[in-house]
Amino acid sequence: MFEISVETHFNADHELRLPDGTTEPAHSHDWIVTTSVSSEKLNNIGIVMNFHKLREILKNITSEFGGKNLNKMEYFEKNNPSAENVAKYIFEKLEPQLPGNVKLEYVSVIEEPLCRAIFRR
Repeated sequence: MFEISVETHFNADHELRLPDGTTEPAHSHDWIVTTSVSSEKLNNIGIVMNFHKLREILKNITSEFGGKNLNKMEYFEKNNPSAENVAKYIFEKLEPQLPGNVKLEYVSVIEEPLCRAIFRR
């Protein structure tokens, strides 16, 4: 099995909805997103897929978040904008854009140092 990963980042605000129905104060994070993909075999030029292409796909998805309050995005109006749900959202947007022989292993989201959420199937 071969595996590659790329990373990008964005800055966005969020306010987690708490169990009592209130929200925490809006605050900003410099989010770091890493994704890893794999393949049993390398393609005809000896790679899983092009690093730059994978990073471009990831950046296109995360560009939706840049400078925004995640709570105001349709997906996060229904799903709490936690790091876990951000990772799941990115995973679900990224997976269908990969070449057929490439498997999405995980999406990792760091919202602040030492605080990481990972989504994988």
